[in-house]
Amino acid sequence: TWGATLDLTHSNIQEFGIAGNTSVTIRNVFNGAETFEVALRGNIGSSRDNANPNNVFFNILELGVDGRLSFPRIFFPLKTEKIIPKNMIPSSVISAGFSSQTNVGLDKENFTGGLTYNWTPKRFRTARLELINLQYVNNLNVNNYFNVYRSSYNALNDVSKNYPEVPDNYYENDNLSINFGTDSFLNDVLSNPSSVSNEDFETIRSIDERKSRLTENNFIMASSFSYSITTKSNLLDNAFYNFKAKVELAGNTLDLLANITNPALGPNGNKTFMGVEFSQYVKTEFEFVKLFDLQKENIFATRYFLGVAIPYGNAQNIPFARSYFAGGSNDNRAWQPYSLGPGSSGARDDFNDANLKIALSAEYRFKLFGNFKGALFADAGNIWNFMDNVTIQGAVFEDLESLKDIALGTGFGLRYDFSFFVVRFDIGFKTYNPANEMDRRWFNEYNFSNSVLNIGIDYPF
Repeated sequence: TWGATLDLTHSNIQEFGIAGNTSVTIRNVFNGAETFEVALRGNIGSSRDNANPNNVFFNILELGVDGRLSFPRIFFPLKTEKIIPKNMIPSSVISAGFSSQTNVGLDKENFTGGLTYNWTPKRFRTARLELINLQYVNNLNVNNYFNVYRSSYNALNDVSKNYPEVPDNYYENDNLSINFGTDSFLNDVLSNPSSVSNEDFETIRSIDERKSRLTENNFIMASSFSYSITTKSNLLDNAFYNFKAKVELAGNTLDLLANITNPALGPNGNKTFMGVEFSQYVKTEFEFVKLFDLQKENIFATRYFLGVAIPYGNAQNIPFARSYFAGGSNDNRAWQPYSLGPGSSGARDDFNDANLKIALSAEYRFKLFGNFKGALFADAGNIWNFMDNVTIQGAVFEDLESLKDIALGTGFGLRYDFSFFVVRFDIGFKTYNPANEMDRRWFNEYNFSNSVLNIGIDYPF
C-alpha cells in the first residue's frame, strides 16, 4: 500500500509552510503476518524570525524518515508462550527514525529506536513493555540559543545594565551582543560572584544552568512498563473509567557499561556513552478518567493525573524531551502551552518545564441543539521542580505547603459533533493564578483580555 499527504500550515514558528508525507506499507512481509512500514516526511516553511540575509522566502527545512516492523507475536529469542499465550493477542514492534531541522530553534538532529511489546492480559486490560527506547538529540546550532530563548536573553541583558563597569565591547546598539557579549558577561559573573548582587547572581546562575541544559546533547536509553484498565464497552458508552499507570527507568544499563569501560567524563563531570553524557532517572505516571452519564446527553467527566521524574546517578536533571509542561488545549486551558509554572515562579522562560506535575479537571458536557454541544469546565494543576538541580524560588516543590500554588482555570466551550470526531472551541479564564501576589491571585485576570482560546479535535480527556 502506498499513501501520500500534503498539508499547508501556519504557526507561531512559521508564517507559511508546506508539509508532505509519503509512506509504503508491506503486509505479510516475511510470510508470518508481519507488517513493514516506511515513511518519508518533509516540510519547507517561511519564518520572519530567522536571520535571512539573502531574503529567501523558504528558509525553514525539516526532513525525516521512520521505519516500523510489526509482528503478531512476541519477538524474542526465547519462547514466551507460557508467560504470554496467544489468546492475549501479543504483538511486537521494532521502530527506528531520524529527523533533521534547519533554521528551527537550535537545529536538532533526532535519532530514535525501540522494541515494544503489547498484549491483553484480560478483556478491557492492556499491557505495554518498552524493552528498549532510544533517543539521541544532537543540537547543531547552540550559538542560536539567545536568539531562540528571548526571555533568558532579556533577563541577562537587563541585569547587565545595572553595572556600568561592564565593558562597552560587550554591547551592540546598547544591548548585549549575541554571542560575544552574552557569553562574556555570563563567564565574568560566574567566575566572580561578588561583582553583582546576590539576587542578580542567582538570576544569572539560573540562566546559565538552563542554557547548559537546553543546549547539551541528550542520549536516553530507557525501558518502561505501562498497564491500563478501561470499562468502556463501546463508542456510545458514556459511563466508564480509564486507569493507566506507567513506570520508566533510564540510564541503568549505560551506567553499568560506563563502570566497566571507564569512559572520559563529560563537561558536567558525568559519565558518557559515545562522548555524550547520558540521562539516568526513574519516572512514574498515574492517570484516572471517570465519566458519569447524567442522561439526555448530559455527561460529567473528571480527570486526575500525577507524574514525577526523578534524576539520579549520572544526571542532575531531566531531559527537556521527557519533562512535563502545563497549559494548552488538553491541560489547563486558561494558560497557553508551557506558560504555567513551575510553581509560583511566573513562567519566566519561553518554554517552562519541570519534573513533577499534578493535573485535575472536571467538565460538564451538555447538548445545545442539533450536533452542537456545550461545556463548562474547571482545570487545576501545576508543575514543579522536585529533587533536581533547579533552585529558583517558587519553582521547587518543598512540601505540602507548595500545593497552594496549584493554578485554577475555568471556562466554557462550544463543540460540534461529526459523530466520528468532535471539533472543539474552549475559552479558559485565569481564576487563580499562583504567579501573582497572594492578595491578587483570585479573579485578578478573570476577563476576556487575559483569556485563552483553545481549538482542538475530540474531547480533552
